[in-house]
Amino acid sequence: MNPHDELRALTDLFPEGPALFMRVEHIPSVVTPEPYKSMLAHNHHMTVTMEQYHQTSVDVRVLAAKELGDIYARKILLLKQGTNIPVQFGIVRFNFQYVTDAVRKEILAGQIPLGRVLITHNVLRHIDLGAILEFTAGPGLAEALQMPVGNKTYGRLATIFCNHQPAVDLLEISAPLS
Repeated sequence: MNPHDELRALTDLFPEGPALFMRVEHIPSVVTPEPYKSMLAHNHHMTVTMEQYHQTSVDVRVLAAKELGDIYARKILLLKQGTNIPVQFGIVRFNFQYVTDAVRKEILAGQIPLGRVLITHNVLRHIDLGAILEFTAGPGLAEALQMPVGNKTYGRLATIFCNHQPAVDLLEISAPLS
């Protein structure tokens, strides 16, 4: 996988609005600064990782969504529970043919973060880290993550395999961490 091609494929799902990034650089996980390295360079759900780091549950806010047959895509924010404080921006492309109708229905409802839905329904899954990326925020990402335009943060591309099939492609960008 070429990280820039995969990033483009995911961001092209939602081309409307201001530019998300001014610059994106693929970086090795070994040079990713902490605490971002611990937050991103692993094979676990970001929902759980964000909850552990921020010591609170997270809510999901669906910013945009598209559905075409079994393919569903959404642009989201994860927020500290009960607040408008973002902890993560993301774009997800999900192939529903690898999960049950109950999982599909719950994800489409947009009330619970994707990782939590898969965990709750005990979907057999594993997560493959694709790449760590350094983002220089454009106006779109800056607004979403409540950060200044031109500041940097980090994120990752990953794939979730459900029942041994590549079901979910993810772009997950952390809000700036201290």
